Amino acid sequence: MNKVITVIPGDGIGPEVIKSAIQVLDTVAEKFKHQFTYQYAKLGGIAIDEEGTPLPQSTIDLCKSSDGVLLGAVGGPKWDTLPGHMRPEKGLLGIRKALQLYANLRPVTAHNSLLDASTLKREVVEGVDLMIVRELTGGLYFGQPQERRQEVDGEAVVDTLYYKRSEIERIVKQAFELARLRSKKVTSVDKANVLESSRLWREVAEEVGANYPDVKLEHMLVDNAAMQLIRNPKQFDVVVTENMFGDILSDEASMLTGSLGMLPSASIGGEGPGLYEPIHGSAPDIAGQNKANPLATILSVAMMLRYSFNMSEEADAIEQAVTNVLEAGFRTGDIAEKDDKILNTEEMTEKVIENIQLAVTN
Repeated sequence: MNKVITVIPGDGIGPEVIKSAIQVLDTVAEKFKHQFTYQYAKLGGIAIDEEGTPLPQSTIDLCKSSDGVLLGAVGGPKWDTLPGHMRPEKGLLGIRKALQLYANLRPVTAHNSLLDASTLKREVVEGVDLMIVRELTGGLYFGQPQERRQEVDGEAVVDTLYYKRSEIERIVKQAFELARLRSKKVTSVDKANVLESSRLWREVAEEVGANYPDVKLEHMLVDNAAMQLIRNPKQFDVVVTENMFGDILSDEASMLTGSLGMLPSASIGGEGPGLYEPIHGSAPDIAGQNKANPLATILSVAMMLRYSFNMSEEADAIEQAVTNVLEAGFRTGDIAEKDDKILNTEEMTEKVIENIQLAVTN
């Protein structure tokens, strides 16, 4: 099978972890008799430096012409003083909007071999397996007006939280469809005791849920959800929520696994290609030092194979390889404990590739 992948290395450690991901993809292509063609594009800080915008039109065009998009990381302190519309993060928001990627899927799975890397007790995180479904193209991040105003008594700012019923319906439906493939439970997170948008969200969730009698629906206020993720994360299966709440809760949930470097994500929806990226940042403090954990990006490749290319066997091979490497005691510095075998980025990638090759050969 032939697939075209637009690769966006981005900033900081992005190029390093993307290099690892490409090596894994090449291994999968060789072992499973596929062909992956890569086309490279710029987004974020490097695009600002070289093309004067965080999201060049050429990047949008390349992404739309591909079967899947693989992104490293964007941003860094170098660009922190730029005006809002020129920040690297605007490029990320823009490409999601341009590709109509309204659903962000963030799986949170506690690997048995990494339970001690979490700051929570082993008995709290052991067995955690949840999926956060975040609405990605609406809410505060995109609502208009969004501006700073000069008033008589000083400065004021306006951010608008805007959702249409149809936007809520499609993301909640996505959550229920995923729940049917998992443990058949959806937790819809809102702030319905305060926000009108959340009251509509809850109303729509009930309407959509009526079409899925085999899936249990519960509602939870976002402040309680934040607490419950730490108190009893095993109660969750699929969590669905609006853009900003999902942004915050998914980063909180990532620490259940011990490191942001372990968590992949998929942004899907619409008719165009899905976008796959690790949820960690650009980590400019370790960029270029061969220290970055490539596993989140490698696992993002597995999600791309599964959700965009319908290559479940290939995705399973990658995920099992990562599990095998961790169970063998190999770690990058961010997830290392005493007596672990600490590897750099390239060495960790080589271990994953070796496991894929061995599994496929057997």
